[in-house]
Order: sequence, then structure tokens, then C-alpha cells
Amino acid sequence: ISRQVLWCPSPHCYLGPFNPGLPVEVPVWLAINLKQRQKCRLIPPEWMDVEKLEEIRDQERKEDTFTPMPSPYYMELTKLLLNYASDNIPKADEIRTLVKETWDTRLAKLRLSADSFVRQQEAHAKLDNLTLMEINTTGTFLTQALDHMYKLRTNLQPSESAHSQDF
Repeated sequence: ISRQVLWCPSPHCYLGPFNPGLPVEVPVWLAINLKQRQKCRLIPPEWMDVEKLEEIRDQERKEDTFTPMPSPYYMELTKLLLNYASDNIPKADEIRTLVKETWDTRLAKLRLSADSFVRQQEAHAKLDNLTLMEINTTGTFLTQALDHMYKLRTNLQPSESAHSQDF
């Protein structure tokens, strides 16, 4: 991209000047926009590497609890970068597969955790190391399950008016 300054409507959002050939960090929306206009080459995040993602996947499979992800937006970033800049990402197909396998493992764990949570009639749960997208994926199911549990509990408790009176 030629040496220029970009402006966006947010109060603190001046970007640039850009110097051709020098890497610069910009927001993802801008990087994708520039890539679509063939004005830049995207450099994937450090964690978007086959070896690192294999370690993350294997660790996730080994642990019973959720392991920390390399980014709270790992799935969103992967989808965006692979959709718009796969030609800039070495071994893009392998990366797509590894992230999908990690995602599937985490969702299976989340379903098992939710099932256990409901069966044991727990009142609260820890959601450590889950991303917002993962929580939102099962949010509807979990919310409905909790609503049903609440209704069952309130129906099983005798109401105040149902107590027998002493004569």
C-alpha cells in the first residue's frame, strides 16, 4: 500500500502512515479490507501454526477441563483469515482441520459438562477457559435446561397453601 493515512469514524482511529514492504499491525477488519483490494499480504498470528495447533488439540483431548486457547477469538479469526487470506497462510488446510478438531473436542466436553450439570441438579458452574462463541453455541440448550429444572423444582416443593391445618 502506498504511504497514506487512513481514517475511520471512531475518535481514536487514525491508522498510518503505511510504508510499502514494512509489516504493521492493524485491526482485522482493515487487514481483510486491504487484502480484498490486493493492497497487502496478511501475516497470520503466531499460534496459527500446524505444530502449535497440534499441541493445543492434543492437550485439549488429554485434559478433562478446558485448556486456555491461544486467543479468545481463535475460531472467528481462523474462519476470517482462512476465508479471505488462505493464500497467505502456510498449510491452510491442515490449520483448518486442526482448529475444527479442537473445536469439536471442546464442544463435546461442553455438552458432557452441561449434561452432568443438569443430571446433578447443580446451581452454578464454572466456565473457565471457554470462549464467548463456545458459550453461545450451547447457551440456548443450557438456558432451556435450567428453566426446566427450575420449573420441576418449584412444582416439587409444597406450596404454603397446601399445608394441612391443625385442628
